[in-house]
Amino acid sequence: MHKGIRVVIAGTGINLSLGILYTWSIFKESIKESITAKIPGSFAWDMASINDPYAVACLVFAFMMIYAGRIQDKFGPRITAFGGGILVSMGFLLIARSVDYWVWVLGFGGLVGTGLAFGYASATPAALKWFPPTKSGLIAGIVVSGFGLASAYIAPLSSYILKNYGLLNTMMFFGIAFLVVVSVLSIFLVPPPAVSSHSGAKVSDSQRRKETSQNNETIGTLLRKSQFWTLWLQFFIGAGAGLMVISSISGMAKMSMGEKAFIAVAILAIGNASGRILAGFLSDRFGLRNVLAGMFLFQATMMFLALYATRSGSAFLIVLVATLIGFNYGANLSIFPTYAKTLWGMKNFGVNYGLLFTAWGVGGFVMSKMSEVLKASSGSYSISFIAAGVLLLGGFVYTVGFRSSKKSSLTPLPSQG
Repeated sequence: MHKGIRVVIAGTGINLSLGILYTWSIFKESIKESITAKIPGSFAWDMASINDPYAVACLVFAFMMIYAGRIQDKFGPRITAFGGGILVSMGFLLIARSVDYWVWVLGFGGLVGTGLAFGYASATPAALKWFPPTKSGLIAGIVVSGFGLASAYIAPLSSYILKNYGLLNTMMFFGIAFLVVVSVLSIFLVPPPAVSSHSGAKVSDSQRRKETSQNNETIGTLLRKSQFWTLWLQFFIGAGAGLMVISSISGMAKMSMGEKAFIAVAILAIGNASGRILAGFLSDRFGLRNVLAGMFLFQATMMFLALYATRSGSAFLIVLVATLIGFNYGANLSIFPTYAKTLWGMKNFGVNYGLLFTAWGVGGFVMSKMSEVLKASSGSYSISFIAAGVLLLGGFVYTVGFRSSKKSSLTPLPSQG
């Protein structure tokens, strides 16, 4: 148990480093200011494409999770996490030397996105293997909370370094820092001994064979299950709506908070992390599906409230809504890995959850790109909030209707309560 707790702490620490993805809105504002200034040697991007490195990072992150999960399943979490730290560092060091659009798409979108996948894919499986199924939601929530909470310290730190040393030097700093931190923490990511049960007691060979033969789905069988595509669609809606707001929260807050907009990013991170832990705890008690349905409804309500908050210009209301949206978004990152373990087993967890995680990337890419295009054409985020709210309501109806419909051709998802 002590070793298991150590693995949880190391996994959470790695995610605390790699969660810099959620601080993109601060970097984006700095790029936007550089474009507007039109000083020789500054950024010269099209405003409609300013979110592209982030959107590509989400997409690459998600699809590389499949490959990273396979490496984690085969070679273990230490090697996978260490490789992730190197890739993220390479990406930041590359963009620290250029203002070119394609260098940022390759560096932040490609290399950082791939490195995030390797780090993220190694942390949760290693921790889950140390604990019994009754604690899966809580353990998954704690480990992934680090990714969500990262902006709470990275946002003010980024703002300070940006103000005093500029954007490119900030990227250089993070490139070096994350290489050191992730490399050290990856040493502590070890799976439990194969001969032990979750309680530490010896188990017989026949019992172990029985446990490993149950619900250990492979990609080939998973893709043929309507159950998988149901979860994929739900993940796409829930994650995409949250990532849309996260990618632009600094710009939204800046209209009423000025240079203190980073506070909104930091507080959203606290909501993001809290949602992961609380959703994990609640799903262990009341069932995954019940928590998921409630999350969709609450998130939809927050999107429509955000529409009013941005029009009112109230800093308090913007921060409150952003925090609650972050809270609901974070719940996705606790609920869906727990679903993957519960339904499809631990033997191929890394690659199976990686496949499901593509929904997160596609949702983030589509909705963050859509949001920025609509903002550039209309001058506000109103249409984006309305579209996200309608999608989330559809997700709620789909989840509830799917649960109660006896004629549905889809296999019902079991509750875990």
